[in-house]
Amino acid sequence: MRKLIIPAALAGTMATPALAASGPFFSLGNTNFIVLLGFLLFLAVLVYFKVPSLLAKQLDKRADDIRTELDEARALREEAQALLASYERKSREVSEQAERIVAHAREEAKIAAEQAKAEIADSIQRRLAGAESQIASAEASAIKEVRDRAATVAVAAARDVVAQQMNDAEANRLIDDSIAQVGAKLH
Repeated sequence: MRKLIIPAALAGTMATPALAASGPFFSLGNTNFIVLLGFLLFLAVLVYFKVPSLLAKQLDKRADDIRTELDEARALREEAQALLASYERKSREVSEQAERIVAHAREEAKIAAEQAKAEIADSIQRRLAGAESQIASAEASAIKEVRDRAATVAVAAARDVVAQQMNDAEANRLIDDSIAQVGAKLH
């Protein structure tokens, strides 16, 4: 700060307006000299009360505060960048995991669809087999019923035919033949 005071005082003494005043320069009648003395006295009071050092300390303190704030801002920026990178990495991991889950779900859906198709085909086969079995059973039952009915009708028809053709003499002869056959088979 002293480096500024001395050149300022020299510049003030050598200024051309100071030479423009009337009369001798170093007299109390010269207003320029009075202004110069007031200015030098003001500078002396500032130096006496150590204002330049106080200003320098405050400027240094302000510079330190700014430097500290800049360091904090840099640290916060680096922390924010690290946090952003972490979130981006987590976002990518979550996206990849979601893609894996979707792919796995699609695979499971395909497998479930194939199993359902196989189960439906097996069910259809079982139902077809059951239906064929029921048809075969119904067919056999119908055939048996037709045979039974045919036998009943044949017996009734034979009875009618035999009853019409049979007389007492013929009936006695058939009874005798039957007894003879039974006797021959028993012996």
